Amino acid sequence: MNDGKPNWWSRPSTAPEAAKIPSPPPADGGDDGDGDFPLPAPQPPVEAEAVIEAGTEAVVEGGTAEISDASRPEAESAPGPEPEPVPAVLLTKEQPADAPVADAPQAPAAPAQPAPQPLHAPDEYRTPPYGEPGPWAPAPPVQHPAAPVPPQAQAPVPPQAPGPVAPVPPQQAAVPPVPPQQGGTAPWMQYDPWGGAVGGVGVLPAPAKKSRKGLALAGALVFALVTGVIGGGIGAYVERNGGLTTVELPQADGGDTDRAPESVAGIAASALPGVVTLHVSGGGSSGTGTGFVLDTKGHILTNNHVVDAAESSGDITVTFSSGETARAKIVGKDTGYDLAVVQVTGVSGLKALPLGNSDNVRVGDPVVAIGAPFDLSNTVTSGIISAKERPITAGGEKGDGTDISYVDALQTDAPINPGNSGGPLLDSKGRVIGINSAIRAAGGSGDGDGGGAGQPGSIGLGFAIPINQGKRVAEELINTGKATHPVIGVSLDMQFNGDGARVGEKGKDGAAAVTPGGPAASAGLRPGDVITKVDGQRVHNGEELIVKIRAHRPGDKLRLTLTRGGKELTKTLTLGSSQGT
Repeated sequence: MNDGKPNWWSRPSTAPEAAKIPSPPPADGGDDGDGDFPLPAPQPPVEAEAVIEAGTEAVVEGGTAEISDASRPEAESAPGPEPEPVPAVLLTKEQPADAPVADAPQAPAAPAQPAPQPLHAPDEYRTPPYGEPGPWAPAPPVQHPAAPVPPQAQAPVPPQAPGPVAPVPPQQAAVPPVPPQQGGTAPWMQYDPWGGAVGGVGVLPAPAKKSRKGLALAGALVFALVTGVIGGGIGAYVERNGGLTTVELPQADGGDTDRAPESVAGIAASALPGVVTLHVSGGGSSGTGTGFVLDTKGHILTNNHVVDAAESSGDITVTFSSGETARAKIVGKDTGYDLAVVQVTGVSGLKALPLGNSDNVRVGDPVVAIGAPFDLSNTVTSGIISAKERPITAGGEKGDGTDISYVDALQTDAPINPGNSGGPLLDSKGRVIGINSAIRAAGGSGDGDGGGAGQPGSIGLGFAIPINQGKRVAEELINTGKATHPVIGVSLDMQFNGDGARVGEKGKDGAAAVTPGGPAASAGLRPGDVITKVDGQRVHNGEELIVKIRAHRPGDKLRLTLTRGGKELTKTLTLGSSQGT
């Protein structure tokens, strides 16, 4: 049937093949009066490709198409002579099966033409025409090709009058196909887009689609293997050769190298040219200490215990921060203050350090210490002032008390170690406020920093001689070679265990405990008096009283608080002077 849609499963006939279909001759009236439509003479079968609409069965054999009427009831009961076969009518794509066939003159049968072949194999990804089911629809039952009926089995076809050709009824049963091995060829059959191939004829099976997931997995495995091999090779090369390229680490540019004068770096830069390292040898011993330049004449201030070994025939070598060295000699020294002055000659360009005022120092002020701890010259440390007027005693190795130093010291937590002795303690403006002299070592009981037993190093308890005291002593040593000591003219009982300093009953070698005509005698002190305060500051023993007295100059006036017979008294005296050693 023709519903306006193209029968895309039909194989259309070409125009030349349609022209080969014979037409019955025109009607010729006879004299017998029994009909005007005589049957045409038998014609050989016409070679054609029969295209049958739905509902019609066609029997095709060897390229010849004939219409079978075996199933018609009229063919069994129709009387008359043997009917001649009626030529098959070719139906084209443009001519439906139920359309009338026009009369055409008969023509001799044309030679058989080879059946046209498809131009290409079916496209498995084709798009079906609009309105038809796609290849994904469920497949209907398979339709097998029909086999031709032997000539002897065909029923005679009754005479046909000119006019429209009646359609073949669909009751014709299908005949099993002839297998190819029996000598027959696979005929053209109705194209079934949903049916499978039968006997090797029909739609070619769609090729199996390759699994894209499998291909992707295989590609990923290959990529991982290749990258692993490459990465391993690169890693081995880097491990053996230290890298693919030369390593260049980021670094800041030079920038500004200047520092504020009040900073530790600024103070150190300003003071280091005036600090020296002393190497002393003599008397079977040697040592290292520090000193600083006092003036352009080459005078250098240091500790007495640094140069004590070179007192008679020792050797002193001075090394400046620039590396220049020079020999030095002792100008003067004082055991009681633990100070000494040496001098170098033949050295130019000396830089003297400015001196500050130790009376203006307050606890918490920042300080910088410079020295040569353990012979490491030009070592800079920093800290603060931890305390003031710490009464300390140092020395005493000789056992007779002549080498004991009494210092009313500045305490600092700036690290000081053996070798720092005699070095400067500087304030925030780079001025000298003290001379580093002693440390308190963990587990030790002595002062000083000579590196002896019990003094392994700094624990943050360092002591410096106030510069006000050091200035006076240095001036005396430079000018006279000796330093004077302030005295009150009494002998103290150093074995007294009470609170305060007690005046002894007898002096040394049986002399009077209170020197006649001395400052104490003039002020009214007596043997047995216990001095508890000096200018209002508490003293707890005889050593502290000596430290407080030596912190003053000879001629200074002191107000002493004492107890006598359970009564507290206050006495004022003027300090005398004695020659130091």
